[in-house]
Amino acid sequence: MSRSFEELVAEAEAAPVEGWDFSWLDGRATEQRPSWGYQRLLGQRLALASAALDVQTGGGEVLAGVPRFPPVMVATESWPPNVAVATELLHPLGAVVVADPDEPPLPFADAAFDLVTSRHPATVWWSEIARVLKPGGTYFAQHVGPGTMWELVEHFLGPQPEARRKRHPELEAADARAAGLEVVDIRSERLRAEFADIGAVVYFLRKVIWTVPGFTVEAHLDRLRDLHEQIRRDGAFIAHATRTLVEARR
Repeated sequence: MSRSFEELVAEAEAAPVEGWDFSWLDGRATEQRPSWGYQRLLGQRLALASAALDVQTGGGEVLAGVPRFPPVMVATESWPPNVAVATELLHPLGAVVVADPDEPPLPFADAAFDLVTSRHPATVWWSEIARVLKPGGTYFAQHVGPGTMWELVEHFLGPQPEARRKRHPELEAADARAAGLEVVDIRSERLRAEFADIGAVVYFLRKVIWTVPGFTVEAHLDRLRDLHEQIRRDGAFIAHATRTLVEARR
């Protein structure tokens, strides 16, 4: 017997959304992963670094999964619940977590790091990244690309033609160069995502808060009901994410 709209939504509203662990969605939603394997590549670069900074680390889950940290390993995070999760996870592994608002300046001296990394930063302050990198140092990151989950965005917010180009690789490369960085590698992939029930959609929008800014169940109840009926009819809601791999050198 299929569960009701109210049951699915209530369960998703009650689920905790701290950290960057998406295991609550197991069996309810899937998303393709980029072919390059960011965490594996991150581990290779960290093993060769002497001092590294992971910006907007979330709950620290990605960083915690690499085999070895450099002698100096620092991570920043702005959201208090994530700061607590990251601290608990990363401190025993030898990384320091710094609570830092997601706005310039980064709380570090010029040329403090030979490697700066980030996975899915909400914003990218290129001039600050360049400032804290040593000459010859590298920024290595996986960014959320343009038009990510656009099917979801436009279902709730209507057409957003201007916003669709935000985070385009060409624009990001130009911003990196303007900050004095040499773009060594930049590439994107478009990846399929499936949501099997409306609870998965609610959980995702509560956790990935920039998808539909200001999302609440109450404010979007009618569109959620419409989407629930669509999922019941079609079996799943299909959306697409884009991911960009970025490597830039000072």
